[in-house]
Amino acid sequence: MDIQKIGQIGIPVNNLERAITFYQEMLALPLLFNTDTMAFFECGDVRLMLTLPEKEAFANASSTLYFFVEDIQKSYVTAKSNGVDFIDEPHLIAKMDHTETWMVFLKTQKEISTR
Repeated sequence: MDIQKIGQIGIPVNNLERAITFYQEMLALPLLFNTDTMAFFECGDVRLMLTLPEKEAFANASSTLYFFVEDIQKSYVTAKSNGVDFIDEPHLIAKMDHTETWMVFLKTQKEISTR
């Protein structure tokens, strides 16, 4: 098997409408289409699928998504102005030769709604 890239990531959600609002308005990801139980977003070459769990066993699955951005500071400010809550601020993870890797963690809609 020669896996080349991730094509789609499925994320279980409890409230599809609230999740659509979060990904579309707060993170500014383009909504491709949605059904009564699923929504699909474009994220570069990867498609995000938000879905109401088909079975209880899938209701508590967890994922960590790593979004690549051109300018993390600018993206951070824009997302914050859109109402995104962050756990921390952008910080340098590693510097190798002429490449820097930065990271910042945001709170998902699920984390926000349980406050």
